[in-house]
Amino acid sequence: MHIVKSVGVMSVAKIMGVLYACMGLLVVPIFLLASVVGAKAGQQNFPFAGVIGIVLAILAPFLYGFMGFVMGAIGALLYNALANWIGGFELEMEIRPNTLTAPYPIIPPTNPASNAI
Repeated sequence: MHIVKSVGVMSVAKIMGVLYACMGLLVVPIFLLASVVGAKAGQQNFPFAGVIGIVLAILAPFLYGFMGFVMGAIGALLYNALANWIGGFELEMEIRPNTLTAPYPIIPPTNPASNAI
């Protein structure tokens, strides 16, 4: 068993920020659909009925990404603190023989002149 004792706070924060930004892209169609439905169902004298949904659709990936970055950093800091206190994740790893070999044998060149001193 291998134990993960700590994680890089910035590396986790960056990955979580990008993951959450991608998840924010998933809600863009929902905001756009809600803005169209709201514009059609709302009062006719309000000229910016659908603008709020469009603005939210544009801002959603950035807001999700920012919150993912912040929460990823906080989560990594908490993991590091708790892993020091109660232990980290236990991982069981398997070494596969095919992954450790090079695609071709690495044999250093031999120079008979260098062997003679």
